[in-house]
Amino acid sequence: MSPPADYLPEAQRADPYATSRLDMVAGQIVARGVKDARVLAAMREVPRHEFVPPDERANAYIDAPLPIGFGQTISQPYIVALMTELARPSATDSVLEVGTGSGYQAAVLSRLVAAVRSIEIVEPLARTAEATLRRLGYANVQVRIGDGYQGWPEAAPFDIIIVTAAPDAVPPALVAQLKPGGRLVIPVGPVGAVQDLLVMEKDGTGRTTTRSIIPVRFVPLVRKR
Repeated sequence: MSPPADYLPEAQRADPYATSRLDMVAGQIVARGVKDARVLAAMREVPRHEFVPPDERANAYIDAPLPIGFGQTISQPYIVALMTELARPSATDSVLEVGTGSGYQAAVLSRLVAAVRSIEIVEPLARTAEATLRRLGYANVQVRIGDGYQGWPEAAPFDIIIVTAAPDAVPPALVAQLKPGGRLVIPVGPVGAVQDLLVMEKDGTGRTTTRSIIPVRFVPLVRKR
């Protein structure tokens, strides 16, 4: 059952998608075990329908990834919430996202951290995401067109790195740009096969430890050749 309408901020009560968003969080995310209250609040707030193509808006809150063009997708809501919770965001964190896509994951992160830098190799997606994020007021997100395998070295190190497409192996540049004490959340595995969602943590000496969370299926992480 959804929370009552007066649970929402006043500005959201006229949103025709508000109930769908609450149902999404309750039925798809909380029900699967995501518990972080700040993450859940961000998922209730960010309008996913604004980050999908117009012909997919009716499906914006279903339990599935959706196409956004150029062979790319917006991730399933549960996966967005899970990856965000695994990153353990705090209000002072600096985040690198690799694979902007439509901008939805960046928008969720923006509600939880100080700054988000997001890289997208497909220029039309990057331009559209940047415009959407600006229009909706996510002012602490910066989008760059580029090769995510190389990270964003001049802004490094990062407290959190989240990768929203799957490479065959963890890119070394991303490990190098992770701050001691930081966390890298990334799906890894071959194209067209089941991949592993990994969390890599770096300690104060620079040593990393990695754990596998769940099997996933992501589009491949595209890189410049």
